[in-house]
Amino acid sequence: MDIEKKKRNEMAFKIFIIGVTGYIAGDALYALTRKYPDYEYVALVRCESSAARVRGAYPSVRVVLGSLDDADLIRKEAAWADLVLDGADADHVVAMNAIVAGLVEGHSASRPGFWLHTSGTGIMTYSDTALDRFGQPPDREYDDVDRLDEITNVPDEAFHRITDKIVLECGTKHVKVVNTAIVCPPTIYGAGRGPVNTRSKQCPALANVILTKGQAPIIGTGQASTNNVHIGDLSEAFTLLVEAAVGGNFSSEIWGARGYHVVGNDKHAWGPLARSMTAKARDLGLIEVDGEVKDYQMSKEEAYKVAGWDGLSWGLNNVCNARRLRETLGWAPKYPTLEEEIPETLNAEAKRIGLI
Repeated sequence: MDIEKKKRNEMAFKIFIIGVTGYIAGDALYALTRKYPDYEYVALVRCESSAARVRGAYPSVRVVLGSLDDADLIRKEAAWADLVLDGADADHVVAMNAIVAGLVEGHSASRPGFWLHTSGTGIMTYSDTALDRFGQPPDREYDDVDRLDEITNVPDEAFHRITDKIVLECGTKHVKVVNTAIVCPPTIYGAGRGPVNTRSKQCPALANVILTKGQAPIIGTGQASTNNVHIGDLSEAFTLLVEAAVGGNFSSEIWGARGYHVVGNDKHAWGPLARSMTAKARDLGLIEVDGEVKDYQMSKEEAYKVAGWDGLSWGLNNVCNARRLRETLGWAPKYPTLEEEIPETLNAEAKRIGLI
């Protein structure tokens, strides 16, 4: 066995997680600590009230107080850690550059570091946003294996591109010292298991409009499409990548220039999903609808007003043949599908806004 790999196996693996009070990183922390409780975990948390909740749920996790603007703190913890998992603001340049500085400072070819950066398939909506094209059927399908260059070379104006570039540059410029992997989820659904935020965004926001208006919100033709993934399956993807790092799997198909993993399961069009959710809300008695559900034609401006970027996404395409994780690490979704999760999504949102 390689000496450095043997040393790594003998010592507790150290993970620095950013964003544990959020939906994505919070669930990742849950999954990792349940499977690997003996690893050392450090979590960056912005305020003491949230820190108390993290400590209460995970007494063995070391919490450091700070924001994404605290570059010196982030650099120090990134240098200490064997692996950094960032799941907070995907577009925060200060934090990303601090992670790079810390990983390069604290690691070497004999002790390489690892970085799991959370991006999002919003980067693939560029062809729609550039043409102000909302609510139309997709004109392309990306592929994260055969046509990866189309994703990693989108224009700089694309959503998430600015920080994706920082990660990709780090993984190529410092290839012997830092192994980078970009984790790129599409629409995420399901209840999270983290210590603070357990609510996803796009589907609960859609449910909110359905429950308050009693109709199916449709942008344009309603045929804009995207992939989706359950939060539990996304956390399994993070776990598999952590296991690759711990096991010394340095494959160029996992890390570096080609280490771009779209974590997608099924795909859906937003119009049919909205109609299906509205029909289910009727069947559950959450809205009063006589007969067939009706469409509520929604402009992109109104969608943005009621749900911000999440509302706009109901009219944008980001479809990808997500193969890399399946083919490199055997990732296989096992949680309920988006359609199966609809009742839970509706009931959770109804409870949140006081309907039940």
